[in-house]
Amino acid sequence: MSILDTSPELHGLDARPVARPVATPLRLDAVPATVRLPDAAARRVLRAKKAYSTRFVAAAIERDPAAFGLVTDLARAPRPGDVVLARVVTIGQHRRLESPASRRQTLFEGDEIVVAYGSRYAADQFLALLPEDLGPCHLAAAGGLASRVVDQHAAIKDATVIEPLGLLTSGGSIVNLADHAPYPLRAAENLAGNATRVPVIAVIGTSMNSGKSTTLACLAHGLTAAGLTVHAGKATGTGAGNDALHFVDAGAEHVVDFTDFGLPSTFGLPFEDVRDVFATMADVLASPARPGGPVPDVVLIEIADGVYQGETGRLLVDDTFRSVVDRVVFAAGDALGASGGVAALRALGCDPSLVSGVLTASPLATAEARRALDVDVVPTYDLCLPDVAWAAAGLQATGHAVA
Repeated sequence: MSILDTSPELHGLDARPVARPVATPLRLDAVPATVRLPDAAARRVLRAKKAYSTRFVAAAIERDPAAFGLVTDLARAPRPGDVVLARVVTIGQHRRLESPASRRQTLFEGDEIVVAYGSRYAADQFLALLPEDLGPCHLAAAGGLASRVVDQHAAIKDATVIEPLGLLTSGGSIVNLADHAPYPLRAAENLAGNATRVPVIAVIGTSMNSGKSTTLACLAHGLTAAGLTVHAGKATGTGAGNDALHFVDAGAEHVVDFTDFGLPSTFGLPFEDVRDVFATMADVLASPARPGGPVPDVVLIEIADGVYQGETGRLLVDDTFRSVVDRVVFAAGDALGASGGVAALRALGCDPSLVSGVLTASPLATAEARRALDVDVVPTYDLCLPDVAWAAAGLQATGHAVA
């Protein structure tokens, strides 16, 4: 089978129009292209609302706001992860900005925000691409993504419009999320191989909102209740704190997502980078959470979107993925999606061990899926039960004792 190619350069779509920016009381582009923030401007950046995706940069700003400057050359092309101070022009789909602590901050027109550049692939919301300059663009995700929307779901509002005021700088260089991320991204071939020594389970779905995160959280809760040490992460998608915090609440001892590796989003990145994010994350999660701590009994990793999303499809057939992942759990929205998804996975040489997800909220849909499939269909919240989670993880023969 073929995988939908979601490469941005193949879309041939024009960016959606953005509203004319509101007047800026302090025109930062009237000053030289690179400036060290004076006290007033430093206070302005310090006061701006910070996004979840920029939380590590926000912490650095809190520690030393005067260490940051701005580049205001509007012709400059931003890179994925570059951090920008922007003004909210028109409120649209996203009326709130997720804070570094994952609180939903209400946005007002004229607010100044610190967000990061990137692209977004969200079938239920926006297709948005990295802008080519620092002109007006969109807030494409509540987690803090500055992007240019080129297409969107018919059921949602137009995107919130923002006006970039300048890229943040520090030490003479443009600030990128990777500069402050707690984990450096490493090439897959240079990793220690920890992930091959710990059982790794990948959770994949038919699409956005098919129940992947809830399935992973329930599985984490059940395995934790069985006495196991669980580490969990989300390897691809668009930066937001809700999924990672869901995994924490479920009992996972160590939780990371791709934003911990300096990425606001994984869409539009070269595939080699996506592969390295997954491999580095698996290696980190397969290691003790702290010096002297226990090696986890199992690692759970969510892969965003669906099988037909370009990066996901390529990852599933990549040798790195296959060498690391021991078991695949599949989340589906309905019985037909489950049946088609299992067939699509098998065509890629990836055989799921069970099906769960949104479809299991319906007893009728669950019964349909069970009649159509030769794979176990497990209600999502049953995975919270230790014996069900234990069997779902395929750990019967590991020798672990159930607490």
